Amino acid sequence: MPVTDPDLRVTFLTHYFPPEVGPAQVRLFELAKRLIAAGKAVTVVTGFPNYPTGVIEPGYRGKLFMEDLVDGIRVLRTWVYATRGRGFLSRLLNYLSFPVFSLLAIRTLGRTDVIYVQSPPLFTGLAALWFSRLKRAPFIFNVSDIWPQSAVELGMLRNRLAIRLAEMLEQHIYRRAARITVATPGILERLVARGVPREKLFLLTNGVDTAAYKVDAPDLELARRLGLDGHKVFIYAGLHGLAQGLDIILEAAKLTHDPEILYVLAGHGAEKAALVAKAEAQGISNVRFLPIQLTSTMPALLNLAYATIIPLRRLELFKAALPSKMFDSMAAGRPIVAPLWGEAADLVEAAGCGLVVEPEDAHAVHQAVETLAADPTLAHRLGEQGRRYVVEHFDRDNIAAHLVKLLEETARRPI
Repeated sequence: MPVTDPDLRVTFLTHYFPPEVGPAQVRLFELAKRLIAAGKAVTVVTGFPNYPTGVIEPGYRGKLFMEDLVDGIRVLRTWVYATRGRGFLSRLLNYLSFPVFSLLAIRTLGRTDVIYVQSPPLFTGLAALWFSRLKRAPFIFNVSDIWPQSAVELGMLRNRLAIRLAEMLEQHIYRRAARITVATPGILERLVARGVPREKLFLLTNGVDTAAYKVDAPDLELARRLGLDGHKVFIYAGLHGLAQGLDIILEAAKLTHDPEILYVLAGHGAEKAALVAKAEAQGISNVRFLPIQLTSTMPALLNLAYATIIPLRRLELFKAALPSKMFDSMAAGRPIVAPLWGEAADLVEAAGCGLVVEPEDAHAVHQAVETLAADPTLAHRLGEQGRRYVVEHFDRDNIAAHLVKLLEETARRPI
């Protein structure tokens, strides 16, 4: 239910929000619920749901604006240019359409004390600039991934003029933001190196609902329905994009001859069709592809896993990354095969929750999978250690409490 007589009115600005599925969507939804429970009023301004299909969902089509309610959270939705295209122009139109059409929510929004902005996409920062000025409210800019740097390193953005313009926008948003939250210490240090004052930055890590994600008995009916029963399942669940480099899982599967081991890739993304086509063309029979999963089914899916595989490409950028799916896996007590480096690898080793191997090394992934499969005692111990560590360091209730304090402090600042 909406909060009556709140002491703080918060606006979330985000390109994505449930019923869309993804780490950013889940994070903001969970934080919003906890802010409301703490007596704050939260309104989310977002686009019509269309991710990852690129098609606006039924019930939202043929409109420019509508007010929605998602589990008691007030949501103002505006039209966005939804596209299945992977080209630069299609992505740009999608990214730009939200800040432009988000202005339709201004009148309906009402008073706001502070604005919390999710990036990427970077262009949501345009909406933040406009909303901050029109509502006379300071904004906090959350950086989950440094953009445009990540787009450049992944080869998604090559035009020099476009890169320069995006960097100018990035720096302008950083200057105008009252505070900047970052997901990892590595991102914090990268922004300091780019000239952002350290005192403006605030470390607000990703986390997990440790009450929802927990060690539980496997759902045998779900296992049968998905065709996973009778196997030691090594699962990747998440976005199938350029950053993840999921081809490494197919290559590891080709090296695996143990009939008990089954590799599962659950989710959706730009690279999924190519991965499915490769598995079919090369007859990789020990890989199973599942569709994108509802957030509510993810804990049960993880409890069917013997272990998880969480890869990222071997790029300098990802030395500062901490994939949120790591925390889900740890909370569910699943050991991790981690083709990672940098902060993510350090966390796995500090928690003692998995086997770290070099990114993009399929042979090392294969060896780690076989090591865990052959030693259930080791797998169980790593899973237990991960659960203990994530409860202590990355419980979402504690993270939300830090955000509440930051929002309260920021709201009191003049703009």
